[in-house]
Amino acid sequence: MNTLINRTCQMCERGSLKGHRVSHSNIKTIHRQEINLQTKTVNGKKIKICAKCIRTLKKNAK
Repeated sequence: MNTLINRTCQMCERGSLKGHRVSHSNIKTIHRQEINLQTKTVNGKKIKICAKCIRTLKKNAK
């Protein structure tokens, strides 16, 4: 199995969601929805931040 990579936003600490994909015969397989992480420089430091926080930073900068 794949190793779990820490994919959380370093600002709001939001992570991935877990759910099921359900087939026609009602077989459930685990499905992960990852957040949109991007590397951004904030206050002189490079951090991994989600797109939602990037939009909020832009909004508060105005």
